[in-house]
Formats: sequence, structure tokens, C-alpha cells
Amino acid sequence: MPETQTEERDRTLLAIPRVLERSAGDVVLQAFDRLLSSDTAVTTAIEARRLLADHEDTEELTDAIQRFVAVATPVVRVALRGARFTRIPWVLVASSTVSIGVTVRNGVRELQVIAALLAHRFEEETGAPPDPALLHKLTLELYLRPRRAPNLSDLGLPLIRLARRWIVSGAFGRSTSGKTEKALDAAERLDVSSLVGRVPRTARP
Repeated sequence: MPETQTEERDRTLLAIPRVLERSAGDVVLQAFDRLLSSDTAVTTAIEARRLLADHEDTEELTDAIQRFVAVATPVVRVALRGARFTRIPWVLVASSTVSIGVTVRNGVRELQVIAALLAHRFEEETGAPPDPALLHKLTLELYLRPRRAPNLSDLGLPLIRLARRWIVSGAFGRSTSGKTEKALDAAERLDVSSLVGRVPRTARP
């Protein structure tokens, strides 16, 4: 699928090292583990938005988030200093640690409510909970590209895109709430019963 202009510009600005990709994976997997071990239930997009507005605590993920931010901060500072901008305010570079941390904490909550809504849709339409790997993949695909049909050609997680989204959004003060709302709407409309059959057998865990 072709990239949007924003995605292409962000990719050019910020290369994601493998250690940062792995760190993003740690944050994501812990977020899903916490969700699946909880009694959180989300039945509609409206309910999901209400949960996000309540600012639920993500304290158990603090260590994973701190590791991600610790790796991301020098990466984004190097990118900002080397970018071809006429002026990069020093305060933007200096405040990147705090702003990225806030963005990741918000991002964790956003992923959790999208996944909870998708899990409800699976149970409602198929009578069974979704396979965790499929749930993880669908959640990230909708979170990152809510206007596109989810790419289920394989179940590998788009962690580089996720890390870049969080870092660039945090560094430049971009809100992720708009795309999250679109992702919730897409999750509510999704024909989940048809998705299981679309996953190639070689892609299933």
C-alpha cells in the first residue's frame, strides 16, 4: 500500500533502529497482556471514547515505557538536529523525553481500548474470543491506518511504524486522538467474522 505524504516525510526524517523496534514490541505485548488478564469490556466506540476520557492508569507499564523513551530520546534528538529545517527550537529538542513519554502512555491506552472493542466484536459475531496474534495485528493495523483495510497477509506487527508514530507525534506535539477515534469507528464497522478466513494458513500462529 502506498504511503501517505505524512508517513513518507516521517520515514525520511526518522530511521528506527532495531533496539527501538524491540522496545516498542515490549510495550505493546505488555499492554495486550494486561488487557487480556483484566475484566475490561468495551462494547461500542462511544464506550471506548468514554474510557479514554477517564484517563485510566497504565502504571504497570511504566518500566516498559521508560525503556522505550530512554532509547527513543537520543534517536529523535539526533534526527531533529540533523533535519533540514531552518529553525528547530532548542526547547523542542530538550522537551522530547517528557512529550514522547506522554504520547506513549496515551498510545498504550488507545491500543487497549481498540483491542477491547475488537475482542467484543469477535465474541459477539463468532461466539469465541479472537486469536491473540490476530487481535494484536488488527489492533495495530487499525490504529496506524484506520481508513485502510487491515493487511492480514501475515501477522507480523508493524512495530517500526508504531514506534515512528509515537516518537514523531511526541516530538512535534501531534495528537493521536483523531486517528484513534477513526480506528474505533473502523473497529465497530469491521466484519470480523470474515477476517479469520482471509488470514493465510502460513500466517496463522
